Amino acid sequence: MPELPEVETVRRGLEPAMVGARFTKVAQRRPDLRFPFPDRFAERLEGQEVTSLGRRAKYLLADLSSGEVLVMHLGMSGRFLVTKGGETVMPGEFHHEHGGLGAHDHVVFGLSNGATVTYNDARRFGFMDLVPRSGIETSRHFKDMGIEPLGNELSGDVIARLFSGKRTPLKAALLDQRLIAGLGNIYVCEALFRTGLHPEAPAGSLADKAGKPTEKAHRLAGIIREVLAEAVEAGGSTLRDHAQVDGSLGYFQHSFRVYDREGEPCVTPGCTGTVSRLVQSGRSTFYCPSCQK
Repeated sequence: MPELPEVETVRRGLEPAMVGARFTKVAQRRPDLRFPFPDRFAERLEGQEVTSLGRRAKYLLADLSSGEVLVMHLGMSGRFLVTKGGETVMPGEFHHEHGGLGAHDHVVFGLSNGATVTYNDARRFGFMDLVPRSGIETSRHFKDMGIEPLGNELSGDVIARLFSGKRTPLKAALLDQRLIAGLGNIYVCEALFRTGLHPEAPAGSLADKAGKPTEKAHRLAGIIREVLAEAVEAGGSTLRDHAQVDGSLGYFQHSFRVYDREGEPCVTPGCTGTVSRLVQSGRSTFYCPSCQK
C-alpha cells in the first residue's frame, strides 16, 4: 500500500492540474470501489471548483467550492494519471507508459482547464467519498486519527506523551494510526534503523519514569521527519504497483538502508552486523541486531 510519501508525491502532482479548475464532466464507471460511491457522486462534483488539495495521513483531500471535501484513498494499487491534449502532464525523471487502462479506469474527471484526471485501480481497494468540510475531523475517516508526522507537531515530547507506560513493541506503536497518522512499514523500519532503536523495544522506553522524553525520543521524532521528507523529495518508493501521477516511478527505494535487505551487510560504518528480518503483526520488519539494541 502506498505510504505517506507516495501520497504526498501524488498530491503534488495533482495540485497544478486540479486546483483552481472546475469539474466539467465526471464519469463514474462503476457503483463502488472498496466501498460504494456516495449518492449522486458525479452530480455533486460537476460544476464545482477545486479550491485546494491537501493530505491527511494517507488520504487526499480536495476542497470544493460547494463546501464539501472530496476524500480520496489510493488503497493498494490506485493511481492517478493527468493528461492534457493527449500528452502526460508533468513528466517525471523515470517515465514509463501507464498500464492497465480501460477496464480499470473507474473515475475520469474532466476539468475546465482542459486537463483530464483518471483514477485507475486494478484491485479496487481505494475509495472516494464526499464529506462536509465542517465535519471533516469528526467524519468516519478521521475521527480516531492521530497527529501528522510531517511538520512541527511531532516532537520528542509528543512521542513520550503518546508512548509513556506502553509495553507495546515500538514498531507497533509507531504504526498505530490512532497515535501517529500516516506512518507505514517501510519508513518506520528506516527510521528505527537510523535511530538505533530495536523494533521490539517497549514503546514506553522512550519516556523516563517521570514521563519525560529520552534523548532517543527527540532523535526519533527528527529522523521520522527526515526520512519522510527525503522520500517525498525522491518521489516515494516504487514497490509493486505504485507509480506517480504521470506514470513515472519514484526512486527512494535505492536509498533504503535496511528495508528489504535481509542477509545483506549493515551499511553503518564500522558495523559488522547483517540485516535480519522478523515478523510483527503479520508484517516483515528489517533491522540490524548489532546497531539496534
